Amino acid sequence: MRIAHLTTVDMSLALLLPTELEVDLEAGHEVFGISAPGRYVPRVTALGVTHVPLPELTRAWDLGRDARAFRRLVRTLRSLDLDVLHTHNPKTGVMGRIAGRLAGIPVVVNTCHGLWAGPEDRLRKRALVYGAEALAIRFSDYELFQNAADRDTMRRFLRRGRHEVVGNGVDLARFTFDAEARRRVRSELGVGDDELLVGTIGRRVREKGLAEFAATAAALGNRAHFVWVGPGDVTDANTVVPHRDSVTFVGERTDMPAIYSALDVFVLASHREGFSRASMEAAACGVAMVLTDIRGCREIGTSEEHLLLSPPGDVDAMTYAVQRLLDDAPLRERLGRAAAERARGHFDQRAVARRSLERYAWAMGSRRRPRRGGTSTMARLRRHTGEVARLPASGARGPATQDRHR
Repeated sequence: MRIAHLTTVDMSLALLLPTELEVDLEAGHEVFGISAPGRYVPRVTALGVTHVPLPELTRAWDLGRDARAFRRLVRTLRSLDLDVLHTHNPKTGVMGRIAGRLAGIPVVVNTCHGLWAGPEDRLRKRALVYGAEALAIRFSDYELFQNAADRDTMRRFLRRGRHEVVGNGVDLARFTFDAEARRRVRSELGVGDDELLVGTIGRRVREKGLAEFAATAAALGNRAHFVWVGPGDVTDANTVVPHRDSVTFVGERTDMPAIYSALDVFVLASHREGFSRASMEAAACGVAMVLTDIRGCREIGTSEEHLLLSPPGDVDAMTYAVQRLLDDAPLRERLGRAAAERARGHFDQRAVARRSLERYAWAMGSRRRPRRGGTSTMARLRRHTGEVARLPASGARGPATQDRHR
């Protein structure tokens, strides 16, 4: 098949979807990554993926520019002669599903990585977000959700048997604890063996809990070092955050398993997550965690069993939870071990990627649309993915595919 993954920026292709792209390639498909171009394009093409640039795409909403991007996207999709379009991210998820159908792509699948509105948002925002999603759903063949809360929010608009919660995952072979890397990174950061290191990973933006993390660091700076690893973001460049000097800010790193291994406590004070990848990576490396009690973090594990959960925006509660872990080494060790065990059982990115391939197969089989040039997409699909099973009568989980490349 000719499969394209559409995201807003190239960073999403390189950092969030590399395993999915690799699994598609290993199954023998021709894979395209469509996004605004940037410095992550070489990482995408190094996988064997053809990158298709759409410079008009941006994270920020701009009616005029987005209209131009939409027209360019439709033309681009038509030119690629695709079998499957898989859309990701809030903006490209909406634009892409509609554009894919207008371009005549046989199968359009979307992954909801996290609705960009929640119950705590104003009615106007919720109406806009949920309305746009409800419209876009009408143009897709299958909807994949990373968490059940988002699926339940959109349930009334979903078609029976054409949606499921697939969760999320990471590369479990890569993300493991590395004692030697721990010593190296801590030496680079000037942290001694007898000192404690608390860290978070992500873009330096307010919605990732920048203010809350900095306030916690200011309150507990006499007990531990606090580090933030990740790039800045132009969309939040002018945000003023008190206590920033309590945190050591490190730019983007590529040796992420080493970074997690160096930490004693991982903190995610985020306001919104689809299914936190950084938390899954930390769990796989066996790090004790404090996460905000929101959708996308609750799925990582059970509070007091695998991690500690803290109410979003509550600095005092976050500080208390981090302090508990700093003061109680046995608790850190117990939660870290439990998190690693849960990660091995539930957060395998390759399994999630294979589910996507199975959904493409089922959607292709249900449509049975002939391909331009006389060769049916179904015939081409079977050469790669084997026989497609029928959808179960209940439609609860969708079909399974006997994939001879697995």
